[in-house]
Amino acid sequence: MRILVVEDDLVLADGLIRALRQSSHAVDWAKDGIEADRVLANPVHDFVILDLSLPGISGLEVLRRLRQRGRHLPVLILSARDAVEDRVKGLDLGADDYIGKPFQLSELEARLRAILRRGQGAAQPTITVGDLEYDPSGRRVTVDGKTVDLSARELTVLEILLMRAGRIVSKEQLLEHLYDWGEDVTINAIEVYVHRVRKALTASAVSIRTIRGLGYLVEKAQ
Repeated sequence: MRILVVEDDLVLADGLIRALRQSSHAVDWAKDGIEADRVLANPVHDFVILDLSLPGISGLEVLRRLRQRGRHLPVLILSARDAVEDRVKGLDLGADDYIGKPFQLSELEARLRAILRRGQGAAQPTITVGDLEYDPSGRRVTVDGKTVDLSARELTVLEILLMRAGRIVSKEQLLEHLYDWGEDVTINAIEVYVHRVRKALTASAVSIRTIRGLGYLVEKAQ
């Protein structure tokens, strides 16, 4: 998953980015409201962690402009402004959740997962396709109850495809959501990761189909 962290506190931003990358997310950073607004005009992110007290324009204004564009990606507000009226204003403008500073990283990550589950219309903490089950919290894949061993990158590729099960995901989308800005990668790398995931799932009832000229589609095998 590709996450945009919007935070002007350099120490906090660095800690967040490190922790999220350790969880195999691709993470970009915007240090002020103007940069965040510019970045969010390009629809490549899956999730936004947004501070409110930002230089340039406020986090609430960033959120308002994002929703005015018709963008529905999840937004988690992370702010020291923890009064009830601030929470209400942020949620009314379209935020999906609101955490006050200071906070525990484990809670932030749990809320992130919960928001994503709600967006998929799933109350359960796992994603299931055929006999495959994926637990985003533990980042564990099982087929018929048996654990499937995947590298961090392979697991992230599968996660992206599973979160869009039944929909075509292009190679360009996989690139955008796998890698941070400035990281030198190629389409060939994506093809290699998909090949390895397919091989690992050979015994499962899950198919990763190549849709020529469009991308990949995860579905229950026929």
